[in-house]
Amino acid sequence: MTAKELITFFENELNNVITELESYKDEENIWKLDKTITNSAGNLSLHLIGNLHTFIGKELGNTNYVRNRELEFSQKNVSRNTLINSINETKEMIKTSLLFLTDDGLKNDYPILKFAKKTSNEYMLVHLIKHLTYHLGQINYHRRLLDE
Repeated sequence: MTAKELITFFENELNNVITELESYKDEENIWKLDKTITNSAGNLSLHLIGNLHTFIGKELGNTNYVRNRELEFSQKNVSRNTLINSINETKEMIKTSLLFLTDDGLKNDYPILKFAKKTSNEYMLVHLIKHLTYHLGQINYHRRLLDE
């Protein structure tokens, strides 16, 4: 897999998150919770943004991003447009951070220990795509259940 292919996966899935956010009939429902649904689509979106800026931007792109993970789940009522703009900025950050990553660079060790043992940059990026896709599914399910 090449960096360009990975960028395409990230862009496609982030575009799908945007499509989900745009599909809510009532913008307020992006933040709606229900009995067993404890994470809103808004908070999942903020979480994805923070996660990608941390593990791609900060660690691979050498940005100065400072994550506030708690805020990703406690912040409420960010406008749909603000969320979408932040997702679009995240797509650009990913492109900038990964575009010049060579095949050898993908095989290099990821800069921090995230799992029990060292992993390659490529392994970590695939993991991040899986994480993104998992939460995209939750956002889709949230919208279909709670956006009446």
